[in-house]
Amino acid sequence: METRQIIFLITVMLTLAVFTYTMYRLFSYMKFTKPFPIRNIPKRIGIMMKVAIGQSKIFRKPVVGLMHALVFWGFMVILFGSIEMIFDGLFGTERVLKVLGPVYDVIIASGDIFALIVLIAIVAFLIRRLFMHIRRFYGVEMKPISKIDANIALTIILILMVSLLGMNTFYILMQQSTGEEIAGVYPVSSYLTDWFDHLNASRIHTWHEINWWAHIVWIFIFANILPYSKHFHVFMSVPNVFLSRLEPLGYLPNMPEITKEVKLMMDPNAAFQEPAEGEEEAPARFGVKDAEDTTWKNYLDALACTECGRCTDVCPANITGKLLSPRKIVMDLRARMKEKGPGLVKEGLSFDDRKSLVRDYISEEELWACTTCNACAKECPININHPTLIVDMRRYLVMEESAGPGELNAVFTNIENNGAPWQFSPEDRLKWAEDVGLKVPVMADLAAQGKKPEWLFWVSSAGAFDDRYKKVSREFVKILNHLNIDYAVLGTEESDSGDIARRGGNEMLFQMQALTNVEILKAYEVKKILTCDPHDYNTFKNEYPEFGGEYEVWHHSQFLAHLIKEGKIKMNGGAFKGKKVTFHDPCYLGRGNGEYDAPRDVLNAINTDSTEMKRSKSFALCCGAGGGQMFKEAEKGDKEVFIERIEDVLETGSEIVATACPFCMVMMTDGLKYKNKEEEMKNYDIAEMLSMEMGL
Repeated sequence: METRQIIFLITVMLTLAVFTYTMYRLFSYMKFTKPFPIRNIPKRIGIMMKVAIGQSKIFRKPVVGLMHALVFWGFMVILFGSIEMIFDGLFGTERVLKVLGPVYDVIIASGDIFALIVLIAIVAFLIRRLFMHIRRFYGVEMKPISKIDANIALTIILILMVSLLGMNTFYILMQQSTGEEIAGVYPVSSYLTDWFDHLNASRIHTWHEINWWAHIVWIFIFANILPYSKHFHVFMSVPNVFLSRLEPLGYLPNMPEITKEVKLMMDPNAAFQEPAEGEEEAPARFGVKDAEDTTWKNYLDALACTECGRCTDVCPANITGKLLSPRKIVMDLRARMKEKGPGLVKEGLSFDDRKSLVRDYISEEELWACTTCNACAKECPININHPTLIVDMRRYLVMEESAGPGELNAVFTNIENNGAPWQFSPEDRLKWAEDVGLKVPVMADLAAQGKKPEWLFWVSSAGAFDDRYKKVSREFVKILNHLNIDYAVLGTEESDSGDIARRGGNEMLFQMQALTNVEILKAYEVKKILTCDPHDYNTFKNEYPEFGGEYEVWHHSQFLAHLIKEGKIKMNGGAFKGKKVTFHDPCYLGRGNGEYDAPRDVLNAINTDSTEMKRSKSFALCCGAGGGQMFKEAEKGDKEVFIERIEDVLETGSEIVATACPFCMVMMTDGLKYKNKEEEMKNYDIAEMLSMEMGL
């Protein structure tokens, strides 16, 4: 074995030893975290190919996204050459993989081209970071070391590309000087040879060796720097995307230990049942207080986080000057585990340094500012789901410390006592229809006659009690009655879905509502549900199945669009012809469940002059009401979220802002009042507009 090979072998072994130690140390902390189930491998592979390899989410910012994607794809191609260099270094060969023939030529040519592309992109990235004030690159969580870290990583990548092109250039010259065959094709480097063809063979060989060693050694150095850097995502992004949550963004994970407690309260006989798979006999605590209460996937997210700030850039709370930064939440988890991890390894879960993730790293104010709109999760290029972690910390505050905001605690009490967020009697659930003499079939009455309607119209708490949204319930029912749809409502038997309770951290109350509602629906053999509330739509569709509630759930926008498409709805025409209308996307219909077309199909059928806001569809800004925000005072900031959103609305110059959610209706109405635009602009639900168009 030659001296060169021995030196290279020692370098490789040292690199692997340091890297192995680092990875072992980082991943040894995972055994102290909670389980995260991994199912449906084929679907995960599909997501990985689309999001990680295809870089689909990166392209949500097209120009910068393309640059980043080219760098990523370039690394994938160049990796082939790096593997070849390791073989050559260990076995003393030269371009050993040239035996692949034409395939080798294509790969090497691609790598040579990508080296130049990546070099140009990295220079552009450095200029952006050093000289351009990009908002998402800043924040309280972005310490000076974060900026230094990013610049060092980009500089190393720059060195790698320069050394790769240098190595290829001097390889071509070296082969030409000896008359030997050139392995591979070099579209870029072959042009660079003109700059150095005056050198003699000895100097060409020396420069080839300098570039060869510089390239491979900097790869080894980079590999060991990455785990301590934001660029750890170079290794972690692909596996992290593979391990993504598979459920829709609107879904929040269940807590089986809470289910057990609720079933015990509802049925004492459940105490004698065997625990379900994955259930804890005696959970240490409900929710997340500290790093070890998170799942190992939460910790993996923290390690993989690119710190790109795309999540924080679209967060409605952060945009309006509040403390919450989704990026900070994830970075804080990583920092907390780094601090506490060594103690856990030494002493186990009994270790206590009298600190915790909640309060010492993440304040209550940050947690309660979240609207759970999922804009952050939608934007994250490696599929980190920030809201689930935020809600888990809310769960701890509410269920372990009873430390929820006072207004939300009052809402929880109302739901528990009255089945609604407000202090209305359950007996008044049908007054929205009775007060105007509107005939609405009731499930109990039909059941007494031996009838089972095709659809249950779930009115929702807002649809039954909110003064403004009662009008929407009435207009939607008018459409159902006009078309002779076979439906009924629960009336006084309907109770809150529990959405507010779950997103407000009161999982116990949510599950009590869910299990109670499921039993009522089971008694009436309900199979199909209609609702005007995207929050309840999401809850029934995505969360009730875990409690035995399997239903076909339709949001009213989907149902109306379907009827229009089938030709069952005839327009009288003229009610909104030529009216300029803009549509505000509800978070739990759009991002939460991927439905953007149905409400627009309804508006197009009404023959409106529709115009989109600058932030619409999957990019839409939240109205500010979700996650329980509508029922509490907003956290301190520069402005309210609903004001920021109504400014988007007003910017379109529309005469009407259309909505399809009771919460959005309230916030848009408040926004128009705040801006004194009530006379100039109207706020209608799409059901109201369709009813008017039909002349009902």
